[in-house]
Amino acid sequence: MQGIILLLLCSTIDSLRPPPCDQNGPASCITASRLQLSILYLAITLATIGLGGTRFTLGAFGADQFNDPRHQGSFFNWYIFTLYTSSAISATAVVYVEDNVSWGWGFGICVAANVIGLAIFASGSRFYRPVKPKGSPFTGLARVVVAAVRKRKMVVSSKSEDYYDRADNGGVNLVAATPTGAFKFLNRAALLTEGDTKPDGSIAKLWKLCTLPQVEDLKTLIRISPLWSTGILLSTPLAVLMSLATLQAITMNRHIGPHFKIPAGSMLVFILVSGCIALIFIERFFFPMWQKVTSRFPPPLQRVGIGHVLCALSMAVSAIVESKRLEKAHNIGANSVVPMSVLWLVPQLALAGMGEAFHFPGNNSLLYQEFPVALKSTATAMVAMMLALAYYLSTAVVGIVQRKTNWLPDNINEGRMDKVYWVCFGLGGVNFVFYLVCAWFYKYQGLAKVAEENKA
Repeated sequence: MQGIILLLLCSTIDSLRPPPCDQNGPASCITASRLQLSILYLAITLATIGLGGTRFTLGAFGADQFNDPRHQGSFFNWYIFTLYTSSAISATAVVYVEDNVSWGWGFGICVAANVIGLAIFASGSRFYRPVKPKGSPFTGLARVVVAAVRKRKMVVSSKSEDYYDRADNGGVNLVAATPTGAFKFLNRAALLTEGDTKPDGSIAKLWKLCTLPQVEDLKTLIRISPLWSTGILLSTPLAVLMSLATLQAITMNRHIGPHFKIPAGSMLVFILVSGCIALIFIERFFFPMWQKVTSRFPPPLQRVGIGHVLCALSMAVSAIVESKRLEKAHNIGANSVVPMSVLWLVPQLALAGMGEAFHFPGNNSLLYQEFPVALKSTATAMVAMMLALAYYLSTAVVGIVQRKTNWLPDNINEGRMDKVYWVCFGLGGVNFVFYLVCAWFYKYQGLAKVAEENKA
């Protein structure tokens, strides 16, 4: 909230911003001073840190209020629905106010929304079920690696009494007295040797001995990391689509009636709107229908897989629409507005939104339910990291295409953007095959434990 308040002050206090340019053109504009730029950058930094620190940790905190994975999955559905709805409002209504009224009013609305949201969150504090912090789980994971390396010459034992199985890392997840056979090298971290423990049974040297739960926690992360990595290549084509769709919209007929013209940047709202509609369909129709047919709740892996397919299809539709747009552009001249309605972009954007509605909450549910207990709050942040890496990778992909081909010139009517979309479709197809392989070999850990508890 501090960042948004600073942005509000920058837009309303004259001393915090350069004076407006006069009618003589850009040459008469006075650049911002170092102080003004420093305050602006500070505001953006604070707003970014606040957004990163609350958006996905709030999702984990909300899921902590439920025990049943089905309820957690439904929570992530409505949580993402809320994010998409608020993003759609900010990209339309708030941007309209900033463009047509003033930046001050636009940021003022944002501050008011933050205050209301904080008040609602605080009003329910007495009903929340907080999870007590128990130290950094990453330290325990690092200890496993270090201890395993230090004991690399030891022989892995098959006897349970040779391992330290006290769950003193704060986790409530129970493991067998003997470590699992996967990644046996890490089992050495829990092997007992002379001098590893004190007379009372506690660990004497923290970086030489770890508990079995800590070893199994690291194994869990290793097992799920390939599935997590598929989300990066899943989101990369979507990030490319968001950039290129705006360029397409600029060259197309954006008039709706005689007086209204759709802003090119606002076309991405169709992704958010279709995502919201798809989430309602998933929650109210898809989940109940799946449960009625199969007598069980749809697992996250199947849901994410459907998202993979829909996102890949959106690339194929994008390529087909772009080929039609280029055909019309070549018939009328490269520098003219293509006589093709911008609404032709809606199907590809709608498919992308539907794909996100399946894979985005699905990945949140999968990581949250499968991550070790000590890392639950980190699980949803891993989704944010996945998206961030995808956007960086999409920038690299576009840069490579521009350097190595003539598909993306300054005038896209003279390029072959359809080939870029086909490349993204191929990338999505290969990634989907990799995902199927990872999903085939993956065995649920957290969901399996919940199922066993429910049977008991």
